[in-house]
Amino acid sequence: MTAALRLAETLLARRSVTPADDGCQALIAERLAARGFECHPLRFGAVDNLWAVHRGVAPGPCVVLAGHTDVVPTGPVERWASDPFVPTHRDGRLHGRGAADMKTAIAAMTVAAEEFVQANPAHKGAVAVLCTSDEEGPAIDGTRRVVEWLVARGERLDACIVGEPTSVERLGDVIKNGRRGSLSGRLEVRGVQGHVAYPHLALNPVHTLAPALAELAATRWDEGNASFPPTTWQVSNIHAGTGVGNVIPGSVALDFNFRHCTESTPDALKRRVHEILDRHGLRWSLDWTLGAEPFLTKPGPLSDALAAAIEAECGYRPELATTGGTSDARFLAPVCPQVIEFGVSNASAHQVDEWVRVADVEPLKNIYRRTIEALLR
Repeated sequence: MTAALRLAETLLARRSVTPADDGCQALIAERLAARGFECHPLRFGAVDNLWAVHRGVAPGPCVVLAGHTDVVPTGPVERWASDPFVPTHRDGRLHGRGAADMKTAIAAMTVAAEEFVQANPAHKGAVAVLCTSDEEGPAIDGTRRVVEWLVARGERLDACIVGEPTSVERLGDVIKNGRRGSLSGRLEVRGVQGHVAYPHLALNPVHTLAPALAELAATRWDEGNASFPPTTWQVSNIHAGTGVGNVIPGSVALDFNFRHCTESTPDALKRRVHEILDRHGLRWSLDWTLGAEPFLTKPGPLSDALAAAIEAECGYRPELATTGGTSDARFLAPVCPQVIEFGVSNASAHQVDEWVRVADVEPLKNIYRRTIEALLR
């Protein structure tokens, strides 16, 4: 059993459901400190974070390996074939909550950093490991706060790999060089409550909303571009009524979300929604939440080094993509010019019986190490 696989199993056994870390970061810090890393445990609110950095002997870029030690809840344990916090091997796969998202990547990053500094004690620049226990939750006191702390200290970040599960059919076939933005809204449309038998004495907000809802659903917000698909708008929840069948509701609430590309700004999307609601004569109020701005890392030193490392280990070049949801890369992109996401298969992330292919663990670690070597040796 390799060092990366052993560490992955150890981390999987920790019950680190957001925001708990359950000792994962202390274990990582102990290992890295033994290799000469400066380790800074950072506690913000109920969230544990770790910044560990090994500084070289000559000027050079700061390369960061970033990820999260927290996992989502398991759901009904009886639906799992084995205890979600007991690492279990079946049919060439390692099962456990966090196997894919993303304790295997954290383990591979840690061992890759250890191996790199052991083999290259006089490297240039700096290699760092950043961990948080708040990625799967509100993401308020995690990477966001660590970035603020780093900026206040004057730390410079030049290249960052976030270990999110990005592979699809085989390890390394897809890496993410950007993400769409996320803009959510909670809309309330007001009417007049009344008896369904006397609709002339009421105003049904569901009925008045319906034409505007149809227009919002049919609107083409933009055409996307070479790096991003077109912006999408989706309703996630709608609620009206008192729970009985003979009352016209007095209001209707609608939750929706934009996943937007760089062709549409949040302010422009808000303005267009407001125009549609006003044009339909609705009595409305709307609360907006900007979850993430879109970002894009253009092909450059980091993506070239990572692609070459994948080709060396796996025999093929990866595809660049910007699909999927948000990650903590959104907090790193504003302060780091090159941010790429790369990890194991995303097929089982957040699912019952979550898994990672055992055969992928060592190549994953080697890819991380090769990428650091290309940038810092």
